[in-house]
Amino acid sequence: MSRKSRSIEDILPLSPLQEGLIFHSVYDDRGADIYTVQLVFDIEGLLDSAALRTAAQALVRRHTNLRAGFRQRKSGEWAQIVLRDAPVSWAETDLSELAEADREAEAERIVEADRIRRFDVGRPPLVRFTLLRLAPERHRLGLAVHHAVLDGWSLPVVLRELLALYVARGDASALPRIRPYRDYLAWLAGRDREAALEAWTRAFDDFDEPSRVAPAGPGRNPVLPDKVVFGLQADTTRRLGERARELGVTLNTVVQGAWGVVLSRLLGRDDVAFGVTVSGRPADLPGVEDMVGLFINTLPLRLRLRPAETLGGMLVRLQREQSALLEHQHIGLAELQRSLGRGELFDTSMVFENYPLDSAGLDTSADASGLRLAAAQSRSAMHYTYGLVAHPGEELRFRLDFQPDLVDRSTVGALVGRLVRVLEAVVA
Repeated sequence: MSRKSRSIEDILPLSPLQEGLIFHSVYDDRGADIYTVQLVFDIEGLLDSAALRTAAQALVRRHTNLRAGFRQRKSGEWAQIVLRDAPVSWAETDLSELAEADREAEAERIVEADRIRRFDVGRPPLVRFTLLRLAPERHRLGLAVHHAVLDGWSLPVVLRELLALYVARGDASALPRIRPYRDYLAWLAGRDREAALEAWTRAFDDFDEPSRVAPAGPGRNPVLPDKVVFGLQADTTRRLGERARELGVTLNTVVQGAWGVVLSRLLGRDDVAFGVTVSGRPADLPGVEDMVGLFINTLPLRLRLRPAETLGGMLVRLQREQSALLEHQHIGLAELQRSLGRGELFDTSMVFENYPLDSAGLDTSADASGLRLAAAQSRSAMHYTYGLVAHPGEELRFRLDFQPDLVDRSTVGALVGRLVRVLEAVVA
């Protein structure tokens, strides 16, 4: 057995979404990689940076996904190569001697530079840790990871385990046993692909025209998106939640419906489609809620607006139609669109990020570490003309990403105003 083969622990197939991410990540020639997810948070208290690095190494050792890279076979197919041991990628910088304004500016520059730095998908681990010392009892930690090995819903698990391993000085024996990502891939392989494609074909029967805000540009590469951030006041958010409960729908459905109405007006059509991101974690796979990996999927949502239907009635119908497709959300978008034969169905997307990244829920001040997390946030990018991200909370917050070479800020501002008015109409 060669030394190279001894370093490999496992070889796994790719999920449909991983295939798409790896293909675009490798062959996109843009200067920055939009397939990187980054978690950034401040740590307050007396931090032992060596112990945190030990915890990071233990975290990488614990999860096969964090030791996985991607290699292309001679046949052209891609496979996941899991290494037995992958030294953690760790960078540490002391900024505490800088003036406060310079310190914050330099910290932001370092964190942003780390976010846009490409990963070489063939050289695991596809995760990097960047620790910045801002003051004796204040640090900032950035965790950058390639999207193909981890999704946003995995971030709370990663952060929770990193802190637990820090307290335990890297000893993972006290943590619960994890279910391997291989089990999810096996579950995925056991799904009825033909039944799923039939269900989606019925859902898009007589859907004639793709919902594109911007015309398809042959050979155009997406650029790093610009963004606007906005939200609803606490009272409006509370009343919107009450209205959703009265209708028997989720807040996610309300936002989906509102975005669909805005898109309908933008395109001048009463039958539209846009991408929605689903968590992809199957309820019938025990332990999936604590697994780390890529489970999410982006799928088309079709919304038909009927003049005689009330706004509330439309939301109830939308949730019912989406519920009928729940068991078929495992199908890959590329395969789905090929099967439907209509090309790319949409160039806008919407995601409801309801995974908990609140620092209060991850406060470790009660245990032996004496640390407190503050200002936890995740950062990622998208390649759609518009990408709406909703963050639930006491105030419903939004981030609207957009491709600045396709739409200008004045158009984006008008779109934001329309969305807010539709949500207020739901309340009214």
